[in-house]
Amino acid sequence: MALTVGTIAPDFTTIDDEGKTVSLSKLKGKVVVLYFYPKDDTPGCTKEAQSFRDEYKQYQDKEIVVLGVSMDDAASHQKFKEKYGLPFQLLVDVDGALTKAYDVDGGGYSKRVTYIIDPEGKIGYVDDKVNTATHAADLLKVVG
Repeated sequence: MALTVGTIAPDFTTIDDEGKTVSLSKLKGKVVVLYFYPKDDTPGCTKEAQSFRDEYKQYQDKEIVVLGVSMDDAASHQKFKEKYGLPFQLLVDVDGALTKAYDVDGGGYSKRVTYIIDPEGKIGYVDDKVNTATHAADLLKVVG
């Protein structure tokens, strides 16, 4: 069961695909889309990532941070980003700590769940019925 709306989003510090440290607490004051997905370079996950890529300018215009998370390592994330021209950060969660903290553990992979975290650090929206092809556009309707 995913975390619920109104819950304080669990803070985390991890690295991204480039080895840069990313902490949720450092993003306070911004809207964050934290989307969990099962595996790099698989059909559904690729469609979902491409939907964010294709809508990314609109997210930037609204100053919304997009972060993808799976249990793949940095090298896998780098290949995935390069292959599909993904302009946003992919977070490394090989030990599953982030996946567990956000209650999306599918038993060795992250379930496909997206959280929109408000500027105060609370979960403002949860999507656990993702349409991978239209996901990014669907979320833009939620954030306005």
